Amino acid sequence: MTCPDKPGQLINWFICSLCVPRARKLWSSRRPRTRRNLLLGTACAIYLGFLVSQVGRASIQHGQAADKRPPRSRDSAEASFPEIPLDGTLAPPESQGNGTTLQPNVVYITLRSKRSKPANIRGTVKPKRRKKYAVASGIPGQEALVGPSFQTQDAARAADAEVLGYAQGGNLAKIGEPSWRLVRGPGVRAGVLDFQLPKARESNIRIYSESAPSWLSREDIRRMRLLADGAVAGVQPVSSRSGARLLVLEGSTAGSLPRCGPSPCGLLKQPLDMSEVFAFHLDRILGLNRTLPSVSRKSEFIRDGSPCPITLWDSSLSPASNDTHSSVKLTWGTYQQLLKQKCWLNGRVPKPEWGCTEIHHHEWSKMALFDFLLQIYNRLDTNCCGFRPRKEDACVQNGLRPNCDDQNSATLAHIIQRKHDPRHLVFIDNKGFFDRSEDNLNFKLLEGIKEFPESAVSVLKSQHLRQKLLQSLFLDKVYWESQGGRQGIEKLIDVIEQRAKILITYINAHGVKVLPMNE
Repeated sequence: MTCPDKPGQLINWFICSLCVPRARKLWSSRRPRTRRNLLLGTACAIYLGFLVSQVGRASIQHGQAADKRPPRSRDSAEASFPEIPLDGTLAPPESQGNGTTLQPNVVYITLRSKRSKPANIRGTVKPKRRKKYAVASGIPGQEALVGPSFQTQDAARAADAEVLGYAQGGNLAKIGEPSWRLVRGPGVRAGVLDFQLPKARESNIRIYSESAPSWLSREDIRRMRLLADGAVAGVQPVSSRSGARLLVLEGSTAGSLPRCGPSPCGLLKQPLDMSEVFAFHLDRILGLNRTLPSVSRKSEFIRDGSPCPITLWDSSLSPASNDTHSSVKLTWGTYQQLLKQKCWLNGRVPKPEWGCTEIHHHEWSKMALFDFLLQIYNRLDTNCCGFRPRKEDACVQNGLRPNCDDQNSATLAHIIQRKHDPRHLVFIDNKGFFDRSEDNLNFKLLEGIKEFPESAVSVLKSQHLRQKLLQSLFLDKVYWESQGGRQGIEKLIDVIEQRAKILITYINAHGVKVLPMNE
């Protein structure tokens, strides 16, 4: 017999030990059965029957519980945790008005896993699964292009260090001539240029939908991918103070891209020129289409491997002079006269005495609008006469600030055309300045401009400029991360939006016309 371990059981056993012997003694003895003894015996018998029924019920319930214990049911879980949903959709802690959150006094348990999705970034297309294209290579160390887009190529870090041993002969002015030669540095193997073996990876130009944004053409996307992912086959230093280098890229089909020799090239600049990537996307969104494709790329050619802007080298540009980097030599006074003459407007052939160039009149309006939004002064205001420059600005370092007394003789710079299209300008060296305050904006860039392009002004007036810039800049993964993600990009867009409002106010105050310029 086991000893009872609960207080209720102890009481029952104590009563039974008293009642059973007394009842047996009463019924078996010869004493007269008095009324008191009969009542006591009857009570003991009723209590014993009650105990027997309780013991039977407890044994039945214990057997049923033992049968149901191995497969733990969902109902039992719901009974144990009534506040916890079992479908895996747990709501975050509730937020109060003052920004604090209420932490519920429960334990969050996920019983059903859900498929993880990328973060929903406002202004970007919804991500979809990208198609993979096979890579066909017939030559060791090279990769063919299959499908509608360039295949990505990964340059090994050790190979990037070795590529510093390469130098290319020749000069930028003679870049189209067959004078390219590779000077083999130490540690570089002879034979085929296979020091950068292609490796399949995700492109730095990320497009998660079936098509790119409408303001970027198919050629823009192809060139951006070439600049961001193409393997480097050689390097040529550029003779300039900026320290830029010309990278010879692999991975292009013949005749599809502008070339600087046997292969397409990209001009790699310093990390401080990263605003040129922003300028390219802004140019496309405004519908100007005057800049060359530019992306951000991590490179071992810059110390610490910092991201740098790389711009497509276009050999179709007209030759430029060494002092002004322009294909047309103009002064500020001559430029103002050209604006008054409205050269080539409405197909009108200018007279020789007007002194017109081959550049169309509307090109100056597009350049002025673009330069004002980014506060680019190295084209129309090389002497920094329209604002208060800083010590690190080029005009101060070159000692050009005192020349503001004779502004008409100031020379314009970076005025570039294409050989086959002299009517239109190409915007190069588009380093913008986002840290210039509103009371120090350069309004000299707008002098003489009497009309602006309707397509660009309509975008500035709309409420979609921020959304389009976010969507466009998100494509360039390296640039997006180098600016601190969306938080950093939003700060840059804030500056452009504020300058756009100031420009619209200027247009209304000065009666500047807004015209379609789709010639």
